[in-house]
Amino acid sequence: MKVLVTGADGLLGSNLVRELLQRQTRVKAFVLPNSPSKTLANLDIERFEGNLLNAEDLIKAIHDCDAVIHAAANTNIWPDRSEMVRRVNIDGTRNLVEAAIQAKVKRMVYVGTANTFGFGSKESPGDETRPYRSARYGLDYMDSKRAAQQLILKAVQERELPALVVNPTFMLGPYDSKPSAGAMVVAIHQGKVPGYTSGGRNYIYVKDVAIAICNALSMGRIGECYIAGHQNLNYKEAFGKIAQIVGAKAPAIPIPSFASLLYGAIGSFGSKLTGKPPTVSLAMARISTDEHYFSARKAIDELQLPQTPIEQAIRESFEWMRANGVC
Repeated sequence: MKVLVTGADGLLGSNLVRELLQRQTRVKAFVLPNSPSKTLANLDIERFEGNLLNAEDLIKAIHDCDAVIHAAANTNIWPDRSEMVRRVNIDGTRNLVEAAIQAKVKRMVYVGTANTFGFGSKESPGDETRPYRSARYGLDYMDSKRAAQQLILKAVQERELPALVVNPTFMLGPYDSKPSAGAMVVAIHQGKVPGYTSGGRNYIYVKDVAIAICNALSMGRIGECYIAGHQNLNYKEAFGKIAQIVGAKAPAIPIPSFASLLYGAIGSFGSKLTGKPPTVSLAMARISTDEHYFSARKAIDELQLPQTPIEQAIRESFEWMRANGVC
């Protein structure tokens, strides 16, 4: 089998490529032109430079592939509303769907986000049956990922696209060169996180997500969505685990919701005046005060999603970034 992987040089994509290679799968990595793609160096893969917004690039890239994993996305959450975020995540996905149908691929796996479903409490975590709740944040990133997911599912129903969706929660692990999720680990290591807000989220080891996605090339049900997550932790619990592993002092100050929201509102207002991204926007503050807890039972049962201790994910994230000069 030969698989096209979009977003191949991101945190998830870099781990996906390695998991596919371990399975003796041929990989074509779709990356932006002139991207350094340091996490893909010295791997036995075919590299294809292109842009999701150029339909011809995707048609050329996918023509000799048996399957495609669409992991590329624009994840920017500032500004809250962004035409480019919507174009990449919606129009780019639409272009890839058309290319996949034309190439008659055997399977397409779309990488969504768990936040396209309703989140819940630790006692009653969100799952794939719960309706979308994240419209409340006013972020084109979340709204566009949901729209792209609906586009995929519609193509399954109306055009027989052999696709399914894997929806990761918050991923930690190696090859986080940006860094993305690892930025939190770096901040705690550097003592830049004095306190914690009232919310929480679900965390998972990125390699577990990669395994589930690769399994989805032959497992799972067409037209279904699968939340890929593991441990629900409030921020005090999560920051404490990170601090212990990286050898830092755990953030100890509880930050009331009103203070977090006020700080976020000031950040958003100031950024509109200066044009510089805020440290914390109002939308980010709102997210930090909510409990984004999920259940991964469906993915565990149908995609054999592993449940590696989150401590290992934190440790590998920190060790990789330290070894590669990120922190």
